[in-house]
Amino acid sequence: MDTSRKNNITAQMRKGVLEYCILTILGQQDCYAPDIIKRLKDAQLIVVEGTLYPLLTRQKNAGLLSYRWEESPQGPPRKYYRLTDQGRSFLEELDVSWEDLVKAVASIHQSPKNQADEKDH
Repeated sequence: MDTSRKNNITAQMRKGVLEYCILTILGQQDCYAPDIIKRLKDAQLIVVEGTLYPLLTRQKNAGLLSYRWEESPQGPPRKYYRLTDQGRSFLEELDVSWEDLVKAVASIHQSPKNQADEKDH
């Protein structure tokens, strides 16, 4: 596979789980957007502010997130995002969907190996 095709597919896979990862981070603690970006970068789910803010806005408009302003000792007030009760319920549903997806992919991924092993016996 050529590198650009691989990079494109990898980027699409990461984009597909980005919203789930944001909700997961916020399910652990309230966060300031740069902290969310750092966590995603640390996990190698590279994201820039231009990508994150529209996702946060979409999730807020869907009732999954709320925010509060906190004074900062280092400048203007900071907006901290948190999950709403609806967001927590939605995250629980996504956790189940994620586990099902991981199992399905693992099943497919392991299937040819298992079939080859059976043919050898």
